[in-house]
Amino acid sequence: MIYLDNAATTLHKPPAVAEAVARAVGTLGNSGRGLYDGSLDASRLVYGTREKLAALFACPRADHVAFAPNSTEALNLAIASLGPGGHVISTDCEHNSVLRPLYRLRGQGTEVSFVPADKKGRIDYGDFERLLRPDTRAVVCTHASNLTGNLLDAERIGAFAQKHGLLFILDASQTAGVFPIDMRAMHIGVVCFTGHKSLMGPQGTGGLAVMDGVELRPWNVGGTGVQTYLERQPDEYPTRLEAGTLNAHGIAGLSAALDFLAQTGLDAVREKEAALARRFYAGVAGLPGVTVYGDFAPAARAPIVTLNIRDDDSSEIAQALAEQYGVAVRPGAHCAPRLHRALGTETQGAVRFSFGYYNTEEETDAAIRAVRELAEP
Repeated sequence: MIYLDNAATTLHKPPAVAEAVARAVGTLGNSGRGLYDGSLDASRLVYGTREKLAALFACPRADHVAFAPNSTEALNLAIASLGPGGHVISTDCEHNSVLRPLYRLRGQGTEVSFVPADKKGRIDYGDFERLLRPDTRAVVCTHASNLTGNLLDAERIGAFAQKHGLLFILDASQTAGVFPIDMRAMHIGVVCFTGHKSLMGPQGTGGLAVMDGVELRPWNVGGTGVQTYLERQPDEYPTRLEAGTLNAHGIAGLSAALDFLAQTGLDAVREKEAALARRFYAGVAGLPGVTVYGDFAPAARAPIVTLNIRDDDSSEIAQALAEQYGVAVRPGAHCAPRLHRALGTETQGAVRFSFGYYNTEEETDAAIRAVRELAEP
């Protein structure tokens, strides 16, 4: 199988990830719940991984990195912390992990405005100023579209947020582990990330990094192993954001993935993935009957190429790719309804090819040949 669905999850990961998970399953106890070796080892591993993630995002404090099962839960926590009332700015480029928590806030009385996207999925950054209101409290947006691969200028958006005293919540689901993210330089209040995409860790891992001075409300409350007689969730980070047993086994795999990224270098990972995506784009963009979505003028973009063939249903094309050519891709709406409306693909959906570090030029060329054959009249 030629796996080109890395924007959904990286199937091929560094061997050390599986080895770390297997080792953790047989050795680790419950982090923060005991004084025996297995529990203490789990606590050390968890904190060490917080330190690695804090370094990755330039988060000033490792104890302000909290774990969650995925970026969806992290985004729910961060967005729900805004509470009802006031005004929030987002964009048409968002995944439902941002949209649905915002819609829930809207149902509670919060006004939400969306920076519109054009036919290539691009936004006009001047719209942030145009949408600003006296009661605007936050900006919530993705770093890169999971549909088009277009990269948003997080530094520019962060400067806007900082200028107006707004909280900037960044969804880094598609970029953590590929693009540099500096919370201080980009004025990001909260980075929400998942471990199983470009970080190349296990599913069931993720979390959020929180800047000093940002006070998030607990989403889940419950057991923490400390302050047992307190009737509310403890106030201290990261405990205030982590209720119940952590996924130490998965975090062990994430820690190994972070080591791999540190040794390999984000630049090397990004350049390889970008080269494969560009190679694929060059091979399919000019084919008769093929429509490619997104803006490919900027060099910096997520390694995603999304297309349609004529007016064929995207699911039918994806099925043909899988059954006839052994190419695994993602069809449909990609949990990005507003952007599909902007692109004009709301009914047809689209076929997404997303490249990872372990893909090869040979696989890329085979995928090009498959699209070429399917596009033949």
